[in-house]
Amino acid sequence: MSRITPDFKPCIVIPVYNHEHAIGQVVAGLKGFALPCLLIDDGSRPSCQQVLEQLAQAENHWLSLKRLAVNQGKGGAVSAGLLWAEQLGYSHAIQIDADGQHHTPDMHQFIAAAQNAPKALIAGQPVYDASVPKGRLYGRYLTHIWVWINTLSLAIKDSMCGFRVYPLTATCALLRRSQLGSRMDFDVEIMVRLHWAGIGIQQLPTPVQYPLDGVSHFAVWRDNLLISRMHAKLFFGMLWRSPILIARWFRA
Repeated sequence: MSRITPDFKPCIVIPVYNHEHAIGQVVAGLKGFALPCLLIDDGSRPSCQQVLEQLAQAENHWLSLKRLAVNQGKGGAVSAGLLWAEQLGYSHAIQIDADGQHHTPDMHQFIAAAQNAPKALIAGQPVYDASVPKGRLYGRYLTHIWVWINTLSLAIKDSMCGFRVYPLTATCALLRRSQLGSRMDFDVEIMVRLHWAGIGIQQLPTPVQYPLDGVSHFAVWRDNLLISRMHAKLFFGMLWRSPILIARWFRA
């Protein structure tokens, strides 16, 4: 069970888009943590909407549901969930995916790390099994290189894992002042921008499998294009921040 104090009041945020066959098992695996859970229905089809409504009714003492009328993409759904969590008075939000790829027992160590470093972003560093598509695995290395360039640092080992604990004050302030990507580019961009803002980042190894229900919303051409555009935008953002980033590197 998680220790909740006035200064550390975490919740769970799960963006959901057409994962009706996996979300029940994911929710069941989280119940023992005794944390409030916010489900964000990102414009799912009726069959998924029905499953989410049933879960919210059955688990209404700890699970809440927010529906987005139009699909926003993963980043849009996560942003909506983080802002909602802050509005409800939570200090931290644990983001976890709805498809069952994340290892929920590792929540214990993620929560402990966030308690010990409440102002830091705690993020997963994936340990993959044989279920990961090889193209996706090798493609991640290109993003790693661009992130190291755009932060002038090797501090971020993996920027694409969606298993994270966000400090809500700093994260929601960033969401309000910056227009971030709303799809699969979101996880990378928000991590780089939090690093730029001086937020500490801790990464914890965690197993990742692909996915329980066989549903992936990664659109190869669209999302790779969005990620490429994001890296270009971040590169130019890095250039004018480079004196600060270089000075930070020397201090470290």
